[in-house]
Amino acid sequence: MVVSDVTWSPSNVTRTTLVGLDAVHGYEERPIQGFIEATLRDSGTNSVADFNAMVCVEVQVTLANGKLVGGASLWSVNVQEVRAAEGTFVVRFEGNDVSETFA
Repeated sequence: MVVSDVTWSPSNVTRTTLVGLDAVHGYEERPIQGFIEATLRDSGTNSVADFNAMVCVEVQVTLANGKLVGGASLWSVNVQEVRAAEGTFVVRFEGNDVSETFA
């Protein structure tokens, strides 16, 4: 049950500007993993602890504009903390294969 705050990044590199005393020298580039993150509601049908154990999973999100955001072979990276008043928690999956598909 998705509540809010679905965020994702299909990026696979990060760049940092290299600055010397005389000028900008260019940039360095390093690989990074993509991610899909969302705030979910504890519906009572799944154990929240199960999300912490998830590795090698497929995640798909269909947006209102028809775009499909998905990833394969993802792993859960955060510790899920349930907010009792609303029964919500954040889950974040990271991996090398996060992409966007247009309708």
